[in-house]
Amino acid sequence: MTRISARGIDFGAIRADFSLTADFPAGALAEAEAATDRCAETRTDRTDLALVTIDPPTSMDLDQALHLERTPTGFVLHYAIADVAAVVVPGGHLDRETRRRGQTFYLPDGSLPLHPRILSEGTASLLPGQTRPAALWRIDLDERAEPVTFEVTRALVRSVARFDYAGVQADSESGSLHPSIAALPEFGKLRLASALERGAIELKLPEQEVASDGDGFRLELHPRTEADDWNAEVSLLTGMCAARLMIDARVGLLRTLPPPAESAIRTLRGTARALGIDWPASMPVGALLARLTPSSPSTLVVMSEATSLLRGADYAAFDGTVPELVDHAGIGAPYAHVTAPLRRLSDRFSTEVCLAICAGTEVPQWVRDALPTLPEVMRGSDSLANKVDRAGVDLTEATLLAGREGEHFEAVVLRGAEGKRDAEVFAAQPAVIAKCAGGPPEGETVTVRLERADVAARTVTFGYPATAGPSAS
Repeated sequence: MTRISARGIDFGAIRADFSLTADFPAGALAEAEAATDRCAETRTDRTDLALVTIDPPTSMDLDQALHLERTPTGFVLHYAIADVAAVVVPGGHLDRETRRRGQTFYLPDGSLPLHPRILSEGTASLLPGQTRPAALWRIDLDERAEPVTFEVTRALVRSVARFDYAGVQADSESGSLHPSIAALPEFGKLRLASALERGAIELKLPEQEVASDGDGFRLELHPRTEADDWNAEVSLLTGMCAARLMIDARVGLLRTLPPPAESAIRTLRGTARALGIDWPASMPVGALLARLTPSSPSTLVVMSEATSLLRGADYAAFDGTVPELVDHAGIGAPYAHVTAPLRRLSDRFSTEVCLAICAGTEVPQWVRDALPTLPEVMRGSDSLANKVDRAGVDLTEATLLAGREGEHFEAVVLRGAEGKRDAEVFAAQPAVIAKCAGGPPEGETVTVRLERADVAARTVTFGYPATAGPSAS
């Protein structure tokens, strides 16, 4: 496969367009530099736990560390989450600035962090070999990896090793996993089976990623390993336990998603039928998606269409009265964000609610006061993060293809044209998803012609049928 990269991409234009900055006000930065553990006297020393982290290779803002033990009756999961609430002063300069930002934003040439790096990549990060304050979850599970009891308490923890997804996958295949995660494959597979039983909907579309390539950048598809899925199940389980605590206590912040519209399911069934995919009437949509062959063009089409099933995600804050909708349809259960407080604002407050519930104390007033404001903040920052992510990919696509107008590319048609909407195609080399004029047939692998690559507008357009022109190498 030919590797194509581009130099000199100016992602600063995206920062300017969205008014993003990595700089912090002086007061917020001073608070981060002087941060101390306000809850030091309440912590249990659990540095005896051989916790490990699993993150992308270049990440320094490590929110989570885990230790998973197989027992005669099931599993015991210890999951440490960076205790950000203990080092950010409520109502202070840093608190106000993080509420303005909402979350960390990522661009190919660097992130724009929620917290100053001295905190998020330093004193609060669960870096290996460092003793850190954490909110430590203990979840006891049965033989089917279903939770039996769970709680979260404040503790001091120490990570002993740092891994990435590819490394965990390789160690699993060679039978050399670190003892702290030796049970992760069995646990992960059981939790994935549980997700299907709950009716969860998991989309496994190829994830476009802009990767550094020397002094340039390239587009590639992020290879999702089994280890990615196993590790994700740890966070999902913790979020489900957190949601149950909050619902029972009638106070908290949930991540919600309504059930998919029947019209969307009918449309997806029609797409599957047109592609020759057998979908028994009794089979839930999640089970269908789970059994599809990942590399098949028809799978890409069905997964693309299935994104319509997961529209309407929201946040629900409550204090005293539980909202009518508490479930997240994509997960098949109530769910709350609690596992990424260094990178996402809501997790700091949700974790503080859970800590209070488990300790049998009142939820702090500063948390209760903030809860009603958080849904709007998170909606806005989620929307902005999606736009920033897309803009980075779009700019890289256009830069990689600029000057190659007229060349032919092999592509899978993800969505056919409908009304005034052009078709959407996926070309694997380079990994580009773009509009295509001319009405190519959905689900087919076709040859398309690059009509336009506009760097300034960050757009790419293909045409079908391909007319005379050179083939892409």
